[in-house]
Amino acid sequence: MNPTESVSSISSIVSSFFTSSSVTSTVSASSAISNPTAASSVVSGSEAVLHSSNTAAYACFFLLTLVLVAIDIYQTRGGNVTIKKASIWSIIWIMLAFVFAGSIYLFWDVYDPSSDYSPQKASIAFITGYLLEKSLSVDNLFVFAMIFGQYQVPEHLRPRALLWGVIGALVLRAIMIAVGAQLLAQYHWVLYVFAAFLIATGVKLALDKGEDSISPYPEKLLRKIMPVSESFHGNSLLIKQSGKWLLTPMMLVIGAIAVMDVMFALDSIPAIFAVTQEPFLVLAANVFALLGLRSLYFVLQGMMDKFIYLKPALSFIMVFIGVKMLLVESQWAIPTFVSLGVLVSTMLIAVVASVYSKKTVVTS
Repeated sequence: MNPTESVSSISSIVSSFFTSSSVTSTVSASSAISNPTAASSVVSGSEAVLHSSNTAAYACFFLLTLVLVAIDIYQTRGGNVTIKKASIWSIIWIMLAFVFAGSIYLFWDVYDPSSDYSPQKASIAFITGYLLEKSLSVDNLFVFAMIFGQYQVPEHLRPRALLWGVIGALVLRAIMIAVGAQLLAQYHWVLYVFAAFLIATGVKLALDKGEDSISPYPEKLLRKIMPVSESFHGNSLLIKQSGKWLLTPMMLVIGAIAVMDVMFALDSIPAIFAVTQEPFLVLAANVFALLGLRSLYFVLQGMMDKFIYLKPALSFIMVFIGVKMLLVESQWAIPTFVSLGVLVSTMLIAVVASVYSKKTVVTS
């Protein structure tokens, strides 16, 4: 199976998850009509139109995702990625995200005709969610560096390892978002569980003085399934030696990247549900944030230890988003545009403070 096939294989499953809650809400609203016969026809008609439009929107978005993944595969076909090339592509991915935000503003009624969001609110929610996911995913880059160091991944194999890892993360995150959307649609109190979890995670991150650790479970599980070769064999995940099929260390690396990303997603996905509970916007924000993550890694791989105030900033953002989630239905509810301002200013302050701190140390 190639990378694009691994993304498309779950498109129909995930789209059915996302659309089912919307259809359910339409049915319950239509059942209030006094005339039973009319109610029945309205419900069935609403279900058909809504399910069709939502499914089409998700199908088109998965097609777009496949195209973007194919482009990402093509632009890293040479193996090594220079900082210049990675920087250019990082900018391109960010620009594409904002172009998509513009399309949401222009065509939101086409994307989700059943939504209560206005085009302006939907586009702001997407941008805020995208920047939130992008900020929280930066912490993943430190773990990627640790994984590459632990498995001694050759430099020219890292782009493909990251690609497969990101694709695996896309699939797993899509499933997590679908489940989260269903939980929120059926059990409103889950919102407050998410809020408490985010606040606790933010506080824990602020107090944590140790380094991130890599979960050993992906490697243990894969080694139980099949023996692993002692060395890398290019980009191959599976090889045949002496009549036996073996996994390569590349598969261990990809498994570690995907699992560690999902562990981080346990924080970031509840966070984005505080920004918007529109499943389409949550999914789109995650996809665009992850697609640019690989290029961003190669831009920052030599500078990661310089951002000393990144973790405090991420800790503050998690606590802030948790509080926002707690206040969502109160008179003190925090508007999305305020959250966007807090998010951007916090990350800017962290970056500037880190750079200034390093300059001060060098000067002294």
